[in-house]
Amino acid sequence: MKVKRLIISNFRGIAQGTVNFSGHTLLVGGNNVGKSTVCEALDLVLGPERLYRRPVVDEHDFHCGRYKGKDGTPIVIRIEAVLTDLSPEAELRFFRHLRRWDISKSDFADEGDGGPVTGDGPLITWALPLVFLGRYDKDEDDFVGNTFFDHPIEPPDDDDETMEVALGTGRRIFGREHKRLCGFVFLRTLRTGSRALSLQRGSLLDTVLRLGGTGLADMWQDTLDRLQDLKPSIGEVAQLKQVRADIRRRMARFVNLAPGEDATSFFASELTRENLREVVKLFIAAEPIGYAVPFARLGTGSVNLLVFALLTVIAELKEKGSVIFAMEEPEIALPPHTQRRVSQFVLAEMGQAIVTSHSPYVIEQFEPKDVVILDRQNDGALTGAPINLGTFKPKTFKTERRQFAESILSRAVLVVEGSTETALFAEASTIMETSLGADAYAHFDLAGVSLFNAGSETAVPKYGPVFKAMGKPVFGVCDKPNKPLTVDAIAQLGDYTQHWTLPHKGIEALLVEETASAVHVRFLTEVEGRSDYPTALGKYDALVDTAAKAKDLALDVLRARKGDAFGYAAIFVRACETADQLPKTIRDILEAIHNALAPPDEGDAGRAG
Repeated sequence: MKVKRLIISNFRGIAQGTVNFSGHTLLVGGNNVGKSTVCEALDLVLGPERLYRRPVVDEHDFHCGRYKGKDGTPIVIRIEAVLTDLSPEAELRFFRHLRRWDISKSDFADEGDGGPVTGDGPLITWALPLVFLGRYDKDEDDFVGNTFFDHPIEPPDDDDETMEVALGTGRRIFGREHKRLCGFVFLRTLRTGSRALSLQRGSLLDTVLRLGGTGLADMWQDTLDRLQDLKPSIGEVAQLKQVRADIRRRMARFVNLAPGEDATSFFASELTRENLREVVKLFIAAEPIGYAVPFARLGTGSVNLLVFALLTVIAELKEKGSVIFAMEEPEIALPPHTQRRVSQFVLAEMGQAIVTSHSPYVIEQFEPKDVVILDRQNDGALTGAPINLGTFKPKTFKTERRQFAESILSRAVLVVEGSTETALFAEASTIMETSLGADAYAHFDLAGVSLFNAGSETAVPKYGPVFKAMGKPVFGVCDKPNKPLTVDAIAQLGDYTQHWTLPHKGIEALLVEETASAVHVRFLTEVEGRSDYPTALGKYDALVDTAAKAKDLALDVLRARKGDAFGYAAIFVRACETADQLPKTIRDILEAIHNALAPPDEGDAGRAG
């Protein structure tokens, strides 16, 4: 099965929102945009063990904490999910609850414009609509919630145990066994990793035991019997035996105890299943010490890899491709190569992977069609849909995976034509911040601006529509073109938030033309001792060379080392010691980007209000 659509109402920070999924899905967006909320919403609808939590929802799960309207009527958390790609077993078991789904319009075939569509076809398939409903129950002074089949809506029947009339009127309960058939597994970030490796209900270890068909009931009872019959028992320890006798003697004055020493006892637990789930821990002996310790005492990275190992077990126990797997931030405490390994495994083995991440090493494993950009407005309205690249070739996306991954995570993107520009804009931003102060200018790193190397001046225009489709402010810089731009290129530049054509032919000419002679001299003095200096051009001699000579030599050196991996252009920019010494064009571009991304002035906002 796969989740195709999720509609959320009144849940946490989301007042109303829709997220569409194409298959494997990477959820990206800024902090607090709703990525974790989307995963938690899926868990409410599909998680087999989620309802073990009591209450299943609480005050803080309602949008803005409002669970009652002004008239006192309960506000309902409503989470609708549509599942497609059903297995033959699921189609047979849930047949009376299925609806036809039109893949071409991502909606039910009997809804929307054009009238109902029936029958079969390559774009028509079966879908299972589900809904979670949660609300405040005034009579119980508690919160209630459950998942239901969302089709068909039937007259409520108080005598039907499969219907929960008070909450899901007209709907039948989608129970725990139904959910297990969906194969949904949710791995939260490892701030809850200790639970993942515990034996609590719904943990990964518990899931492994259930899927393995190991007979949990017999296992727990056998363990309890062994603890009770432990020879010698815990209470036979000399010190505890004396305590038992003292307690027994003193209590006998007031309570009729059973005869014999066993009237007071000590055991290793409370001898209940739930208590064992809490206290039984996995111990691990890791190299180089080799001493077994509770798993939580291991390093965070080791704990993450233990979780990954359990995921491989789950994948092997379930039919390949049958698991809907949601995972938050797999990159925490993992080195890059392990992040890639985890991501590649999940994408290869799970039927559908729904992942949140802030790591380019994770993001680059996903195809562009699998990336869903989430955006939430101040009123709590959420939107999320796969990136529409239009006519942009996926091959280019794959070639520049790392750059795209970093850009996806950014707040805004500055597209430049080559590595020279990439290096010098980063250096210029540092000088602006150092010279003007962080209050007056925000460095690219603080402003969330990602630099993207387009590779050539003619390639710059085509990236405007791409980053605009991602919902990013996108800025572009390129040289004067050698020939007039095409109609398509002009249209693509129109998708930029702002773009600049440099007033000089070549970035090297701009650098020397818009800076003072002192900058040229500092640059030449800095680079003349480098092993890669183009010695054929000669070196600057302060005793005989004029300012014009220094300027011409600086330009020749920059052109000779154009695109150099060691960054001659960046060294030139560093020779500009203050913001006012930077080339005016570069300074104007940086200031324009800063102003475009700066938050509204609080004073102006107050006066406007």
